[in-house]
Amino acid sequence: MDYCVKIKKLVQFEKRKWVFLVGLVGLTHLFCQSLMLPYGNALLSLLPDDKSSVVVTAEDDDSSVKISIVENLAASNLDSQSLLVRRVKSTKSYNVGRDIGNADKGSVGRDNQENTNPDDLDTAADVDDDDLDFVEDETLANTTNNVDMDKEGSVVEIVKSQEHESLSEIGEGESSKNTSLSNVDKSVNGGSATSSPLLIESRVSSTSVVEEGHILMVNNKVSASTNGSSVKKKMRCDMPPKTVTPVIEMERILVRNRARSRAMRPRWSSERDQEILTAKLKIESPPILNNDPELYAPLFRNISMFKRSYELMERVLKVYVYKEGEKPIFHQPILKGLYASEGWFMKLMEGGNKRFLVKDPRKAHLFYMPFSSRMLEYTLYVRNSHNRTNLRHYLKDYSEKIASKYRFWNRTGGADHFLVACHDWAPYETRHHMEHCIKALCNADVTGGFKIGRDVSLPETYIRSARNPLRDLGGKPPSQRSTLAFFAGNMHGYLRPILLNHWTDKDPHMKILGPMPPGVASKMNYIHQMKNSKYCICPKGYEVNSPRIVESIFYECVPVIISDNFVPPFFEVLNWDAFSVIIAEKDIPNLKAILVSIPEKKYLDMQLNVRKVQKHFLWHAKPLKYDLFHMTLHSIWYNRVFQIKTR
Repeated sequence: MDYCVKIKKLVQFEKRKWVFLVGLVGLTHLFCQSLMLPYGNALLSLLPDDKSSVVVTAEDDDSSVKISIVENLAASNLDSQSLLVRRVKSTKSYNVGRDIGNADKGSVGRDNQENTNPDDLDTAADVDDDDLDFVEDETLANTTNNVDMDKEGSVVEIVKSQEHESLSEIGEGESSKNTSLSNVDKSVNGGSATSSPLLIESRVSSTSVVEEGHILMVNNKVSASTNGSSVKKKMRCDMPPKTVTPVIEMERILVRNRARSRAMRPRWSSERDQEILTAKLKIESPPILNNDPELYAPLFRNISMFKRSYELMERVLKVYVYKEGEKPIFHQPILKGLYASEGWFMKLMEGGNKRFLVKDPRKAHLFYMPFSSRMLEYTLYVRNSHNRTNLRHYLKDYSEKIASKYRFWNRTGGADHFLVACHDWAPYETRHHMEHCIKALCNADVTGGFKIGRDVSLPETYIRSARNPLRDLGGKPPSQRSTLAFFAGNMHGYLRPILLNHWTDKDPHMKILGPMPPGVASKMNYIHQMKNSKYCICPKGYEVNSPRIVESIFYECVPVIISDNFVPPFFEVLNWDAFSVIIAEKDIPNLKAILVSIPEKKYLDMQLNVRKVQKHFLWHAKPLKYDLFHMTLHSIWYNRVFQIKTR
């Protein structure tokens, strides 16, 4: 009996002690959260992460401000560096979701240069050169007056209506001329805001709500522009990269990734995997190839391995093309213009290529997802919204659809699936849900998620005629090329203005120009200059890739690539040192000295190699051996061979 009493007392003591500790932890949590969370809503962080809504309204004689926080915008979800705003719109006049077929002249990057018809892309090569990329952090990474959009569905809507004012939509990175808060500071200090335009800067540090003057400050510090001028948001494409990966380091990464694959181990074994492993053993120990009538040895890292791998691809590889997906995003290739590479590959892959295609997915080594990143942007992107979340969600839904309908995606996590996309937004659109796939991308930026040894750098080809993609092919012999170096193009990104600042009108042998005037004569002059130059300068634009690289090869001009962190096309098999010059961005002031220092014999060898490598960068209506279609498919096959894992 005494033991029972002692046990009861001990249990009661331990129970009180436990309750005390839990209470102490809870109070500490609430105290800490009250110091950190907006509005001091510490209790909200303890509630389930369910959909909630908070509505605050205020009215005066002249205008009304309606502020709604919807869809899971609990205070604990607001980062101290973000102001998540979906849109600013007028309650009286606002055009929701413009027709994507009508081009908006206020678009940024390629938006303001492309024709609304995706097939009508006959502009000059220096136009539509590169695309504008935006900072894709889930919260704002900088402090500007622009209002960003939430990437994951959380929305803050600010609606302001006035008698004679209509506010245009503000999205990611957009500067609106009609939305400026010129009197925010006055209202914060006790004054009243007038009906003048409002400018919000998402500069956040503490928490505050100001009802007077009808202003909501989320994660507060809202600073205002007293002069009403708009401050342009600093884009990632307008800034030099924070880190630089030189080509020699890319080669080390390639060797390292070949030795140790990061691909997912398949959930169950397959006969197709064993066939690829057998091919891998044969590729790693190929017969030594001295002379080949179809291939030129200096162009390749290892011509023997390439030859053996290519032969095994023709003999072994089988590809299944998914029928899922609706036009125009799927199964509708674009064969001319800046994004022609993805279109030509789609056309030739789906167009009855019996050597590689199979109708039974169980017999396939690789699975092709035939979508056009250009048509995805053209169909779904809302002009001037600067919000690409719906594009990413569309592909996410597609990948989930094929994963639920077929078992093959789930077997490898998508590691044996591939896509071919040339639009600069493709890395963002395929992030996360297609992360383990093999991606053939024109925007091959190692700082943008491009994986050397798994992904393929796709050549960006500017096709002027779909009926005759080889029009104007070729160039003058070396002895007739009088210009040392040539460049002409729009001032996209931060690098090209630097190039022109150093070399425009500085040297008669360096023809470094700005935008070419419009018209057919200008196009022909551009082509003439490339055919007449020894070196063609290929600087990055908004992104690391540029069609000038393939254009240089097309016109037999030695390409000079100036783009840090860019992985050259077919990097896994081609030796770019043999037919190009790669210069760091910081060496632009020494550009001429570098080119002049190249011996004449070295230049002649490179120019010969350019002519030899040319056939690997050409599209044909009926694919030819070693052409651009086969080179692209081979690099996808080659990377899969060296990334495969067995059960």
